Amino acid sequence: QVQFVESGGGLVHAGGSLRLSCVASGRVFEIYGPAWYRQAPGKQRELVAHMTSRDTTHYADSVKGRFTISKDKVKKTAYLQIDNLQPEDTAVYYCNRYPVPLDSWGQGTQVTVSS
Repeated sequence: QVQFVESGGGLVHAGGSLRLSCVASGRVFEIYGPAWYRQAPGKQRELVAHMTSRDTTHYADSVKGRFTISKDKVKKTAYLQIDNLQPEDTAVYYCNRYPVPLDSWGQGTQVTVSS
């Protein structure tokens, strides 16, 4: 079973930056693109960034220009660079594969942005 382990979250002031990491077991990021989701309190999980198997990237409108997704196949790791963080970015961030996420979600990493 594929496992995802997210890290890199924290408490930052508005305007700050974070770099989230996600290590995946197996070859999932060699075959599929990574995807980053987030879930804010009381809201549904939403897809914020993904990369296709051909390495093209896509972003939700709310994060375009501030989030950058990337991956390192050798390290089996996906990254999410988040710049100019805003209070509305506060959420638990999860990674998975794209296009069809696996049921084996990780614990996520908490991002909290203070105004």
